[in-house]
Amino acid sequence: MGITKTEIFSNTQNEISILFKVLGNPARVAILEYLMNVDSCICGDITQEVGLAQPTVSQHLKELRNAGLIKGSINGNSICYCIDKMHWKRARKMINSFMKKDIIGLKNCC
Repeated sequence: MGITKTEIFSNTQNEISILFKVLGNPARVAILEYLMNVDSCICGDITQEVGLAQPTVSQHLKELRNAGLIKGSINGNSICYCIDKMHWKRARKMINSFMKKDIIGLKNCC
């Protein structure tokens, strides 16, 4: 499979694609739900909560952070994570706008 030519798509299309890709993994969804429920920075409890190995959780946290959904701060020897509220609101707005597109007028062609 070839490399996707992201430059031919709009910034919004690329951003929505990244969000859906990140949210397409149930472990990442579980991590996000956990961080939303505790509403604080979490340093070490995530692996116990989602039941995955620490290196696996670290990779998922990296992907969530790269997508801007979470942020981390260094606290001693560990990194504490929480929802990035500013980016979360922006992501929610983009996804809602995309999913609210009216399809009622489309012909039933299939």
